[in-house]
Amino acid sequence: MPSPISAPQKCLSKDAFKVQLITEAITVVIGLVVLAVLYYLDNRFAWKEWIGWGLHGLLVIGVIATIWSFVEPYFLYKSWRYDIDEDFLQMKFGVITERHFLVPMTKIQAVSTKQGPILRKYGLYTISIKTMGSSHEIPGLPGDVAAQLREQIAHYAKLKEVEE
Repeated sequence: MPSPISAPQKCLSKDAFKVQLITEAITVVIGLVVLAVLYYLDNRFAWKEWIGWGLHGLLVIGVIATIWSFVEPYFLYKSWRYDIDEDFLQMKFGVITERHFLVPMTKIQAVSTKQGPILRKYGLYTISIKTMGSSHEIPGLPGDVAAQLREQIAHYAKLKEVEE
């Protein structure tokens, strides 16, 4: 009988919470500006009444989405876990729907790091893992941890290809 696989234990950087919060705030501001422009145009050009009701509905949805967007980063930070060994890469995340991915090293085809402007400000990276049928990401890792993890995944994946 194979040995049981333990749950992943490694966490994201604490700054990953701030990055996610800033990203969500930018998204909310853009959405609210678009909604404000639509309200102005509706008032200025006296569009049909049903358009006004549609905008009211979008406003309600926008307010709920705004509240969730400031709560969600906390839950994502608390729930995100990852781990790696010679056989598998594990990722577990999710609040309402918990997802647990177990990626065999033999299936990994490419691994890379990326860094956008907000991640750069906090010195964080996102690791992208590509397999034949899917791609996965581990967001918000410090630069040294991301580089080490990328190299470790590449090493394990290469070792498995040579052995088989």
